[in-house]
Amino acid sequence: MSARLLERARTAGIGDIAELVLAKQRLSREDGVRLYKADLHVVGALANHMRERLHGDLAYFNVNQHVNYTNICNKLCRFCAFQRLPNQVGAYWMTPEQVADKITAQLGEPVTEVHMVAGIHPKLEYGYYLDILRAAKRARPSIHVKAFTMVELDQIAKKAKKPLSEVLPELIAAGLGSVPGGGAEVFSERVRAETYHLKISGDQWLETARTVHRAGLKSNCTMLHGHIETIEERVDHLDRLRLLQDETGGFQTYIPLSFHPDHSEMADVPGPTALDELRELAIGRLMLDNIPHIKAYWILMDVAVAQLALSYGADDVDGTVVEEKIYHEAGATTPQHVKRAELVQWIRDAGRIPVERDTLYNVVWSDDPSLARVGENAPVAN
Repeated sequence: MSARLLERARTAGIGDIAELVLAKQRLSREDGVRLYKADLHVVGALANHMRERLHGDLAYFNVNQHVNYTNICNKLCRFCAFQRLPNQVGAYWMTPEQVADKITAQLGEPVTEVHMVAGIHPKLEYGYYLDILRAAKRARPSIHVKAFTMVELDQIAKKAKKPLSEVLPELIAAGLGSVPGGGAEVFSERVRAETYHLKISGDQWLETARTVHRAGLKSNCTMLHGHIETIEERVDHLDRLRLLQDETGGFQTYIPLSFHPDHSEMADVPGPTALDELRELAIGRLMLDNIPHIKAYWILMDVAVAQLALSYGADDVDGTVVEEKIYHEAGATTPQHVKRAELVQWIRDAGRIPVERDTLYNVVWSDDPSLARVGENAPVAN
């Protein structure tokens, strides 16, 4: 298999890159740029080789729900269709009791995680963030709360009027279990100036993630792709993520986020195609050699593309979701909620072995009887 893959790569002009992948050696930035220009299916085959070396045929998912606690935001990102100004039609923010109600409504489902992110509402005080964490845990004490992007954490620390390193232990005590990866967009200052100039810079995002990891929390990481960024800017972004991972080891999963142009100020910019999405996942797997998991976030792409992505480097498809608002406001046409059994069948149909995980990649259930379950002290191998 390796010999045939190497021959294909040589024919495609990336034999030297394939040799590095097969030898488990790190790719350079220059290699990354070349991968964006090489035959997609050869790049995908290399990524699949690496994916199967790490995870075999396993494909992970969880039973989760989303709570987007406010859409009021002062960052005015040009690509965002979710944000509203305080008095704008459709603007909302949830009380802690309403957050708890969202979670209570799913008590009949085997949900293990609530993914809680939102806009930057400037009038929300520090205590509010503690209160919604406590409300989530009261509603379902066993739930893992994955909450607050690096952008939100920056705002929370400002409201607390103390360093994030001092704020994080208080958030953890209130129920914070881990941190999602959104808000990174693309670390390019050029792109930031043109599309989201009020949001924290790439350097600030990375420093916030560093602080999160030092506090003992795991996080994910992302890149918003398919708008005005260049190939070189994407590769720079990936390289900066893996350099921080070398330092902290705190990233669990990388998720390339597809730009959805509908209903935003950038509606004239065409979004990425399915082939673009597959390439982004594959290159993420090949470049991010030190991040264990690559997620094909099914909510952003057609289910069939997410299934195919499981052979292009991805080993995770996210979860059942329940009422995702941010990307559906931007035109996503996928369901807002799927049943656990549907996710399991999607994975089986893609020729992979479904593994239900918790947020920290402990196994809850799997078709593979050799995998230990939660409580047996055997996390999914990274």
